[in-house]
Amino acid sequence: MTETPAQPPAGHPAPELFTWEFATNPYPAYAWLREHAPVHRTKLPSGVEAWLVTRYADAKQALADARLSKNSAHHDEPAHAKGKTGIPGERKAELMTHLLNIDPPDHTRLRRLVSKAFTPRRVAEFAPRVQELTDQLIDGFLEKGEADLIHEFAFPLPIYAICDLLGVPREDQDDFRDWAGMMIRHGGGPRGGVARSVKKMRGYLAELIHRKREELTDQPAPGEDLISGLIRASDHGEHLTENEAAAMAFILLFAGFETTVNLIGNGVHALLLHPGQRQRLQSSLAAGRTDLLETGLEELLRYDGPVELATWRFATEPLSIGGQDIASGDPVLVVLAAADRDPDRFKDPDTLDLSRRDNQHLGYGHGLHYCLGAPLARLEGRTALTTLLTRLPDLQLAGDSADLRWRGGLIMRGLRTLPVEFTPGGRP
Repeated sequence: MTETPAQPPAGHPAPELFTWEFATNPYPAYAWLREHAPVHRTKLPSGVEAWLVTRYADAKQALADARLSKNSAHHDEPAHAKGKTGIPGERKAELMTHLLNIDPPDHTRLRRLVSKAFTPRRVAEFAPRVQELTDQLIDGFLEKGEADLIHEFAFPLPIYAICDLLGVPREDQDDFRDWAGMMIRHGGGPRGGVARSVKKMRGYLAELIHRKREELTDQPAPGEDLISGLIRASDHGEHLTENEAAAMAFILLFAGFETTVNLIGNGVHALLLHPGQRQRLQSSLAAGRTDLLETGLEELLRYDGPVELATWRFATEPLSIGGQDIASGDPVLVVLAAADRDPDRFKDPDTLDLSRRDNQHLGYGHGLHYCLGAPLARLEGRTALTTLLTRLPDLQLAGDSADLRWRGGLIMRGLRTLPVEFTPGGRP
């Protein structure tokens, strides 16, 4: 592979990154980086300097490279950058020991404990509840003939689903919805609001874990909730501390809902902007076929996926990515959105093709840290798209797509709002 310059070539200034204009459509800037500076050092809005990896082959290598640690203890960080590489508030709330921040062997141990909740069988058992939630949410705005699909549908659906999976009582789930809402506003709320929400969630989880431990029966009931399962494993010699249990519940909620919010929001948005592809999918569903839905969901994940950059990694020793030398302690951010539009890997990468077959996208990562909740997210995405397109067949944007605003934030990519309109009652 050819040597990659640390900085863009002379006469070719790098595009401005992380502006509001960039957030609206980052793909031209990523195309420039792939061509001119595929492993590019930049200063992030937080002030932290990091390497951005934008080509597919380099991204896949980096995601699987054991020399890139998830533990921020390896970050050779200056004082002004301390604590700015994770979720706001998680350090103070003692919620750092979760799957996004640790390496083997602890990562292996904790992932094994929770993976049983996301087996194909367990996810399939959860399908009726996801369908029930989907229909209830649509019923809530069906007669209005209009809705904000983010706040009234894409956001509450995965929140309530993951709360059910964790074992959060129904009467407490609206609190989680409020805390989660603050966490995805990414600076759009009051100063310090995210950290306060994390702290409230931490206190609640500690209390819930204590309560569930007291109520735990000798034998697990069928479909036992995930928090009870974590407690049971801990009490049977798996050495799961209360902090680890709380951190695990926290990250499953945090990582398990916003990715699905964005999958649904970005996916519906893409379909509404590509009426030919949307009509193909609706016709396929009306004929009772699911093949186009299966490939189509993967294409939506590739084309405008919910996770723009993979979570933080830190070089534990000097290494090379794409011919670029990376120093020990340097942060590395793999740009999934750029890798998944790499023309060296995908034919016509800027074209939405729901029937695309050769589609080994990186939307849910790769390697040891491949998204644990991907099966549940796919179930929710399939159910949401199928039900919306079937019950609201004339769904369309209410207003101009150019007026939509995307949430700020480094890792995720998602719309603030998605106003739509349709025939009241659901049928034209």
